[in-house]
Amino acid sequence: MTQLSALVLFSGGQDSTVCLFQSLTRFDRVETVGFDYGQRHRVELECRATLLERLKTAFPEQAKRLGPDHMVDMGGLAALSQTSLTRDVAIEMTDRGLPNSFVPGRNLLFFTYAAALGYRRGIKTLVGGMCETDYSGYPDCRQDTMDALELALRLGTETDFDIQTPLMRIDKAGTWALAAELGGPVLVDLIIENTHTCYLGDRTTRHAWGYGCGTCPACELRAKGYNIWKTSLD
Repeated sequence: MTQLSALVLFSGGQDSTVCLFQSLTRFDRVETVGFDYGQRHRVELECRATLLERLKTAFPEQAKRLGPDHMVDMGGLAALSQTSLTRDVAIEMTDRGLPNSFVPGRNLLFFTYAAALGYRRGIKTLVGGMCETDYSGYPDCRQDTMDALELALRLGTETDFDIQTPLMRIDKAGTWALAAELGGPVLVDLIIENTHTCYLGDRTTRHAWGYGCGTCPACELRAKGYNIWKTSLD
């Protein structure tokens, strides 16, 4: 019997954690890949390691499907991009109408590297937490970008890669709701305590929705989604 397998782009953040858990309910075998690209909030790399261990403890049945974790060194991206996500500067809007936290080519490279890894590992399904419904406006998070990239990967490798983005059409409140639906309060609590979203890498301030500065775009989106979701439960 052929096993269904997936490779999840797992950063240690809320979105990729939800995608990972959902994949563990849908696929027979799931591997994970993370990227060290010189990110300012590299604390997320520490969080992802902790998250994987906590998932195994909290959800032993799902964890049976969890395969190897892979880490890719992409340090050169920080030198090329010079953004507020890769250097210590204030986050602000640019003349292009995008926040300067946008790292050009980041998701394109992530999936290209993931496809190279998947090619070697015999995995054709690549899963990412990109979303264009409730996001910072990054063009490499859009569905059109994912569709074009999937085609390029298929042509460039002669392999039927399938890029899946389960969160593409739902907002952050919907992501919290999906986490609750998939793993109940245990998964929600794990996301609050152990995932990292804050662009500034702040793990000192604990909010109802988790740790972060509370003012960067990533924190604002996460907090807003959490508050809307919690209100919907009342």
